[in-house]
Amino acid sequence: MKALLIHQHGGLEQIRFEEIEDPQIGSGQVRVKTRATSLNHLDLHILGGLPGRALALPHILGSDGAGLVDETGEGANRFSIGDRVMLNAVLSCGKCEFCLEGQHSLCVKLRLVGENSSGTHGEYFVVPEANLRKIPEPVSFEEAAAFSLVFQTAWRMLKTRAQIGSGDDVFIHGIGSGVSTAALRIVKLYGGRVFASSSSDEKLKLAQQAGADFCYNYTQTDVVKEVLDTTGKRGVDIVVDTVGNATWIQSMQLARKGGKIVTCGATSGPNPATDIRLIFWKQLEILGSTMSSQQEYQEVVDLLAEGKLKSVIDQTFPLSEGKKALQYLQEQKQFGKVVLVV
Repeated sequence: MKALLIHQHGGLEQIRFEEIEDPQIGSGQVRVKTRATSLNHLDLHILGGLPGRALALPHILGSDGAGLVDETGEGANRFSIGDRVMLNAVLSCGKCEFCLEGQHSLCVKLRLVGENSSGTHGEYFVVPEANLRKIPEPVSFEEAAAFSLVFQTAWRMLKTRAQIGSGDDVFIHGIGSGVSTAALRIVKLYGGRVFASSSSDEKLKLAQQAGADFCYNYTQTDVVKEVLDTTGKRGVDIVVDTVGNATWIQSMQLARKGGKIVTCGATSGPNPATDIRLIFWKQLEILGSTMSSQQEYQEVVDLLAEGKLKSVIDQTFPLSEGKKALQYLQEQKQFGKVVLVV
């Protein structure tokens, strides 16, 4: 098969589109004939090399995928050949205390497809059958491939960790990424108001079209002052911060007393300045979140089937142009997901 892979870590010059052997199937596994995959910033992090993480090289990138069941291994009987399926990238042991409690994203041996194992950016991928769900009709392969990782992540952040309520005010930093656009859709599902920031007027315009109530170009205005003025000095109920260094103090200023800051990433750096006085005086809750449990993933797939949640796709590229697509992602030009079509 042909696949998008790396032979060593580095920059985009290390991306190769090459012919390699088809992946072999094991007990309890399913081989999927890929129809579409989507990019995540995780692909770029793996390309550059993650500290303390040694990958077997060459390594196929990709943590999102959708396609047709091609072959099933011994003991894998949930799917039939030709079924349309989509991927949950969380690989958990199923045996530790957290897995037994249904908290798969807290697994002591947590791994991700495409990060710790061979990924989806190829003509086939192989995963445990427990990691697949049937694609609801009439959802396309492209929509399914763009959906899973970002929506399961945003769903756990907002519903499980921050316990979003009807009509909550939510501030989302850096609108345009896959997780931030998924978070926007979830807040609107709950009837909340979305406050969004970006340095791009074009992305803010798209955010408004997608339902954002208040948008701020942080290079042109004092975001904290604007939000406090709009909320009568109260602040917002929840802040979604995936940026880290550049926004952390601002997040604490934006949150109301008793408010919540939830994070699943730190694209601008993991060691921000902080102000403990704001945390204890405002009695803030700082919440970490990673991926989702199997139950949470099923919840968002059900909402996809009901038409209550929908993928946000910016552009599609053929798999053979994966390097070009990753460059586009690296330049942060996208609003929503970048999809590779096989």
